[in-house]
Amino acid sequence: MIGDTTTAATAVAPAAATLAGGGGDAARGAGLLRARRRRRGLRALPVLPFAAYLGVFLVVPAIAVVVGAFESPAGRPTLANLHIAATGTYRQGFVTSLELSLITSLVPAAVGAVVAYAIHVGRPTSLLRRVTVTAAGVFSQFGGVPLAFLFIASLGTTGLATNWLADVGIHLDALGFNLYSMSGVAVVYPYFQIPLMVLVLLPGLEALRPDWREAASNLGASSRQYWRYVAAPALAPAFLGATLLLFGFAFAAYATADALTSGSLPLTAIQIGSFLNGNVIAGQQNVGNALALGMLVVVGAVMALYLVLQRRASRWLR
Repeated sequence: MIGDTTTAATAVAPAAATLAGGGGDAARGAGLLRARRRRRGLRALPVLPFAAYLGVFLVVPAIAVVVGAFESPAGRPTLANLHIAATGTYRQGFVTSLELSLITSLVPAAVGAVVAYAIHVGRPTSLLRRVTVTAAGVFSQFGGVPLAFLFIASLGTTGLATNWLADVGIHLDALGFNLYSMSGVAVVYPYFQIPLMVLVLLPGLEALRPDWREAASNLGASSRQYWRYVAAPALAPAFLGATLLLFGFAFAAYATADALTSGSLPLTAIQIGSFLNGNVIAGQQNVGNALALGMLVVVGAVMALYLVLQRRASRWLR
């Protein structure tokens, strides 16, 4: 009987040791999992201020705009604000904004692409390249009242360039040009749109691999065939994405056009600014929110397409 007890104890001991070892492994695994979670939390800490900034200055105002667009002055749900925003002068504001954005994105995109390519083929360490890229970074952020004053002083009714052209027999007013109209704004916007195109497209040009051209040349392709069948398809997503970015930038621009035209040009951004300044018709307090909602939809769609094209471009050019 004593032998049987000893045998049973001998058999149970390894099993108990195995269970104890399994429990230790589980405890170590849980400890490692907690450590990983703590590390992830610590890595996320630097992002919290930026997330809070976005929440306060982007998410909360966007929610307020959406709610206000469907709310009457009495606080009741309504679609009247959207109906008013889609008719009359407000509808014309959207049409004018879209036309201006289209014009001031396509032309600067083409010119900016040529300038970016000229910079790309130059020596990477040249002084001219560094100065040009730096200037593009500065000019792309130059706008508002200072830019409007710059063009008024040069191409206004009594501007310096206007007088010079008049001295040689070229009268801008006789040609139908008016700086304080849509044509004038379309001339001003490329001042910052072209440098922006250069900055956005240049990384795509830099990502074109030299061995692609060498491989195409070894296969008997001409320079034109290389650009048509290799470089152009690879750059197309980056170029289209940059053009969409220019479109969204022009559509949302406010200060330059407002300062240049004194608010007389029917642009949606200027009309929203008029609501913010208190120029409100009785019973239409929330029409400005409806206009802002329309701008959010347009800009959101543009940015979504831009992100899709950028992802496609990164897949081609990495």
